[in-house]
Amino acid sequence: MTHTITANAVRAGLLAAALLVAAATPAQATHQESFQSNWLYVSVTHGDNRSGDTRGTLLMCDPPQGHSRAAEACEQLTAVAGRVDRMPARGEVCPMVYAPVTAHARGHWNGMSVDYTRTFGNECELADLTGSVFALGD
Repeated sequence: MTHTITANAVRAGLLAAALLVAAATPAQATHQESFQSNWLYVSVTHGDNRSGDTRGTLLMCDPPQGHSRAAEACEQLTAVAGRVDRMPARGEVCPMVYAPVTAHARGHWNGMSVDYTRTFGNECELADLTGSVFALGD
């Protein structure tokens, strides 16, 4: 039941984000202007996906906003063309403690749809492999 509520909340957030972006884009915008709009709805679920605590935010990169490290996250995403799965590891030495976190990003980057989901062993691994993109607690 909680998973259904969380999924519905994420869908509602994505719909609200899409409407916000659509409302902020002038009707006369050219294809090139809308191509430049890079945004992702990012969320992190701690624990089991079915009963975990989920937090999320809309990360917008034109200009960077959405959470306290938006500028850094946007810069990191720009370096990998919005492909979270291609972000380089920072080389953190993480404890071998299993405390799963699932990261999810959905949105648009350079005109392409983004849909990324991955479960990490703990928050340290998440930060090491995704940089500031999912740094929602800062």
